[in-house]
Amino acid sequence: MIAWNHLGQAHSARWRSESGAPAPRRVVTADDTLSADTAYRLACEGTGLLWQGDFQNARMLLQALMRRVERKPRKAAARAAEKAAAATPAQLFHLHRQAQAQRARVLSSILIPLEADYGIDLRRAPDWRQACTEAWGPADGEASVATLRELLGLVGAFEWRKKGVDVPALGAGAHNRIHPHYGVFSPVRGEYVDLVADTSLPSTTLAFDVGVGTGVLSAVLVRRGVQRVVATDQDPRAMACARDNLKRLGVLDRVELLQADLFPPGRAPLVVCNPPWVPARPSSPIEHAVYDEGSRMLRGFLAGLAAHLEPGGEGWLILSDLAEHLELRPREQLLAWIAEGGLRVLGRHDMKPRHAKATEAGDALHAARMAEVTSLWRLAAIG
Repeated sequence: MIAWNHLGQAHSARWRSESGAPAPRRVVTADDTLSADTAYRLACEGTGLLWQGDFQNARMLLQALMRRVERKPRKAAARAAEKAAAATPAQLFHLHRQAQAQRARVLSSILIPLEADYGIDLRRAPDWRQACTEAWGPADGEASVATLRELLGLVGAFEWRKKGVDVPALGAGAHNRIHPHYGVFSPVRGEYVDLVADTSLPSTTLAFDVGVGTGVLSAVLVRRGVQRVVATDQDPRAMACARDNLKRLGVLDRVELLQADLFPPGRAPLVVCNPPWVPARPSSPIEHAVYDEGSRMLRGFLAGLAAHLEPGGEGWLILSDLAEHLELRPREQLLAWIAEGGLRVLGRHDMKPRHAKATEAGDALHAARMAEVTSLWRLAAIG
C-alpha cells in the first residue's frame, strides 16, 4: 500500500510496481504549480509526487526531470569521465547500471492515481484502461497508484503488441510479425533469430525450444519444416504471449507449450536455447530476458542438455559474448561448463549485432558493444 495526506485527510491505495520497488516513504501531492527544480530536488530526496493537476503537464514535468538527470555540472562530469577512464570493463558495467538505477529512481517520482477500473481522473488524462488490463489483468475494483514512467512503458508495450515486430526469418507478407506482450522481451535483436533460421537442421522430426519467450524461435523452426516443437518457459506471461503469436502465425497445432523450468520431459534430436546473455541481477521481470544472475539458466541448460539429446542430436546454444568483453564471464568458464556437461562443440556460427547501440559512440559500454559477436554453438553429447 501507499499512503499520503491531502488537505488534512489520510489516504491510501494499492501500490503497483512491475519491478517490485517499494512505495516511496514520503509522498506529497503535486500539481501544475510545482516547479521543475523543486520537483527534481524532491525526487532526488526520494519523495513521491502524487499528481493532482493536468495530466499532460505531468508528462512535461517528467521530460524536465529527464533533462536535469542528464545534465551534470562541469566538475561532476569531469570527475565521472576520469573515473570511467580508469575503470575496468566490469567496473564500467556496474557504474552504468548504478547510473541507470539512480536515473530510474528520480524519474519514478511522479505518481499517478488510478481509479478502481484503471481510469485516470485527471484533466486531459488519456484512457489507458485497455493497456492496463492487458498488462495487469482485469481490474479488481481497487484504487491504486503507479509511476507515470511505468504507465508510459506499459502503454508503449501495448502499442508494440498491436503493431507487432517484423521478423524477416518468418517469411514475407502479413504472417511474419511477432506481437510481444507486456513483460516479454521483444525480438528486436534479429541476429539470434537469423542464426536459427540459417543453420542446417540435424532433424525435422522434433525440437525442444527451452525458454520460448514470444515464441519466435519455435515459429522459425516450424516454418523451416520441423514437424513438432515442444516449447517451455516458467513465466506465465511468456506462455500466453507465445500461444497468441503461434496462433496468429498458424503454427500452434505443431507446437506444444509446457510451463517448466528449462527442459520438457524426454529427448529430442534438436534442443534450442537462447538464455539471457549477461550474468547480472535483473531489476525487473522483463530484465530476466537480458540478465541471468550467476548464469543460472546457462549453467542449467549446459548441465542438463546431454540427458535430453537423442543419439546424434544437437543442442543449439545462442549466446552473445558481450559478458566476455565486459569481463563478467571469461570464455574459459563457458568452455569448462560445456565440458562438465559431457558435451563437445561441433561448430559455431557467428554474427555481428546490427542494433543501434552497437555503433553508438556515446553509449557507456560502447567498446564492448563494438566488439560483441552473437554465436550459435552446435553442441553434442560425448560418447
